[in-house]
Amino acid sequence: MINMTEKPAEHHSVETKKQRIEANWRLEPLDEVPFIIEVGPLHVATADFFADHQAELAWNEDFHRKRERVYDYAFPNSKPNKGINIVAAAFGCPCTVNNQADPWVTPLIREENIQDVYKLEIPDPADNPVFAAAWERVEFLQNRSAMPLRLVNVPSPLVSASLIWEYTSFIEATVMYPEEVHALMEKVTCATIGYIKEQLKRITNRYTMGHELWYIPRDAGVRISDDTAALLSPALYREFGVKYNAMIAEAVGGVVVHSCGDVSHVAPVMMEIPGLRGLDFTIPQVSRWDAVRDAAAGKTALCLRHCYWDHGHGAKVDLAAYSKQLVDFFGPKGLFIHTSTPAAEEAEALGNALRRLLSR
Repeated sequence: MINMTEKPAEHHSVETKKQRIEANWRLEPLDEVPFIIEVGPLHVATADFFADHQAELAWNEDFHRKRERVYDYAFPNSKPNKGINIVAAAFGCPCTVNNQADPWVTPLIREENIQDVYKLEIPDPADNPVFAAAWERVEFLQNRSAMPLRLVNVPSPLVSASLIWEYTSFIEATVMYPEEVHALMEKVTCATIGYIKEQLKRITNRYTMGHELWYIPRDAGVRISDDTAALLSPALYREFGVKYNAMIAEAVGGVVVHSCGDVSHVAPVMMEIPGLRGLDFTIPQVSRWDAVRDAAAGKTALCLRHCYWDHGHGAKVDLAAYSKQLVDFFGPKGLFIHTSTPAAEEAEALGNALRRLLSR
């Protein structure tokens, strides 16, 4: 168990953290597996934050105040969170801001109007009202804080397409209407690339190439959220995931693919993405660790997330021991550990314990 009275560990400098993380992305050996520890519940684009720039800034400042005494491989930054549905909303999907999650999305396409995919117009990355609201958030944070920025949420083409096209119908359509699905995926991918490139122009003080806490260097490409992958067969993911993720990788110099859900069956296919620089999985949801290990461990950077909420409500999990189990199973080469605690005192103790357990 974690010793709550343990003295705080000496922190590495920001520059040293960056150098170690960059070496890990290159699969170079380190004497310690890099890890990050978030504090508090999952932060998403709820009604309290979605349109309130000052509230978002205050959350970011408070988040890093809570982490001041935590030893890990993250450093202060701002999260300009606008929700995973941002590209779908830019295509015109109505969104409802709420107090439970990112804004809820009303799809534009269903089986009865699939021909409407050909009518969809690719949104302008600079002037579309949805994207423009994100650029306002970016400008506000950059003007009022010295902390560097994460990217605004970057959904994969599959995720955005499955929001524009009603989810269940979309999954069925990958089999029944592949021509129409490809037509939609082409447009969504083009829009996503434009959206990413616009961010890279506007975010002048960038922390990472993703919207999560990990520092991802520019030469790793961009981190995308590809949660729909867990619902597709290997063959369907090869057709509708690999192709379009590869287009993003080519456009921005690489791609890091995140997916929640059980991705055991598609992890080997993800490794086929040209320009792949890393995989990022919510590991408690993965049923066959061996499938991920055999496909990816030591071959690409591997970020394994197990925040306290990923283990299920009320789960009693020793987060330090679980992290050590991951290192023992997957090996340290290119491995990143991402976890969290409800409170700062727990995070401080966990950081000290992980430094002891994950060092060689």
